[in-house]
Amino acid sequence: MISENFEQFLKTLEDCFPVEKIRRNFPLRKLTTYGVGGPAVFFLKVNSFTELEILLPVLRKYSVPLLVIGNGSNLLISDEGFKGFVIQLSGSFEEVAIENTTVRAGGAAKLPVVARKTANSGLSGFEWAVGVPGTVGGAVRMNAGGHGSDLAASLTEVKVADLSTEGADLFKLVPASDLGLSYRHSLIKDTDIVLEATLHLDIGEKEKSEDLLHEIVRWRRENQPGGQNSGSVFTNPEGDSAGRLIEIAGLKGFTVGSASVSKKHANFIQVEEGGKAQDVREVMKKVIERVEEVHSVTLVPETVFVGFERDSL
Repeated sequence: MISENFEQFLKTLEDCFPVEKIRRNFPLRKLTTYGVGGPAVFFLKVNSFTELEILLPVLRKYSVPLLVIGNGSNLLISDEGFKGFVIQLSGSFEEVAIENTTVRAGGAAKLPVVARKTANSGLSGFEWAVGVPGTVGGAVRMNAGGHGSDLAASLTEVKVADLSTEGADLFKLVPASDLGLSYRHSLIKDTDIVLEATLHLDIGEKEKSEDLLHEIVRWRRENQPGGQNSGSVFTNPEGDSAGRLIEIAGLKGFTVGSASVSKKHANFIQVEEGGKAQDVREVMKKVIERVEEVHSVTLVPETVFVGFERDSL
């Protein structure tokens, strides 16, 4: 049942965008790397700043539940879906501009693309991102990282759309020093949409950077599973590895329905085609319980949960 507020929101939206652009009951499994998740009430792909400038005042006016999806990694959407409005940045938000050692990457730019473009331009410091299945916007939100580095090492500033306060500026620039970046954490709010990130990289040697890209890709192929997964499931406890703890707890291959702990890397959960989000959730719960029993360590998910009860994990 769609509320009156939602109907008014939709009517206003249809006055601003072609009706065919606004998708009802859109299956969110198509947007997540797990390949699971129920529908969104409405879905809209936003391709330019012009479209965003039209959309944001409407979002502020009606305050409908909003979810912004990037590449859909590190995201688990319930089988019931999201009872709100989902947007995905695309088009001009995927652009990457390089000037000397400064890189401006749109919030929808894929991390492997940024890694390859910067390496090809003779810059070093972003090679770590070549195997990370996410976008710049998602990377800022969680301070993504890998292979001994993270986004905080090169991030200088972000441009965000601010949905929090009626009458305030729609767009704001936030220096990286104000983001509280730490291990898989930032102070980016749920009401902020990351539109662009500015990076400062080092001048490097193109050949060395490209060799490093190849090595990282090779390592990931050899040590991490393919198929439908969402990358690392749990953050690493200080001084240890979540994958090691899970493996020692005897959980490699543990399965609930369509979801299982990877036999290749225990900090990954793989999902069969047509799988269920609840199966993934149950595997996570079992892993947390078992690792607590064996190691007295409480694993913390990297995953963002959408549409679940807060205390159900």
